[in-house]
Amino acid sequence: MQIDATGLGKRYQRDWIYRGLTRTFRPGSATAVLGPNGAGKSTLLNTLSGQLLPTEGTLAYARAGRTLAVEDVPQHLAYAAPYLDLLEELTLTELLRFHTRFKPLRPGITLDGLVGLMYLEGARGRLVREFSSGMKQRLKLGLALYADAPLLLLDEPTTNLDATGAAWFQEHVRATRAGRTILLSSNVPAEYAFCDEELAVTDFQPRPPR
Repeated sequence: MQIDATGLGKRYQRDWIYRGLTRTFRPGSATAVLGPNGAGKSTLLNTLSGQLLPTEGTLAYARAGRTLAVEDVPQHLAYAAPYLDLLEELTLTELLRFHTRFKPLRPGITLDGLVGLMYLEGARGRLVREFSSGMKQRLKLGLALYADAPLLLLDEPTTNLDATGAAWFQEHVRATRAGRTILLSSNVPAEYAFCDEELAVTDFQPRPPR
């Protein structure tokens, strides 16, 4: 998916989170959205994906040369973030069956195969609410990485993961990145090491007058 942002800005009340962002995000690119905590990284991700309306500027979306309306973007989007909730009253198997009714998996990936890729074979019948924080984050990432979606948003993806889990993420994001447009928010260099482009939110924040 291609995203064209022109003069993009987002304001809450009188405060601009960012302003004057013009950039094209092309298929096959992986862009790290950088900035300190509270700088607006998540806000920018949500605006670029059409989940938040910009205060000013325009966004245009296209896939395979065909223009997409903003309301059609969610069906082409996969998203993983620590603050996104899972249906914790379901077992792992139930959750996967429910989730993939709305967001199918990539060709060649089965539910059983995904469970194996996430190293959750022993948890098929367990309620998701009984999972550790690391297991939940690996589940969120697995659902996003292996969704059949050309636009992938990753917000601080290694939160709650230990060193082994972070290495797992790096392995699988590299394995699934071809042809996708990836936007990743982070302030941890090891987390976005695979990205080939960077965008600092602070570069688009208006400076107060002297």
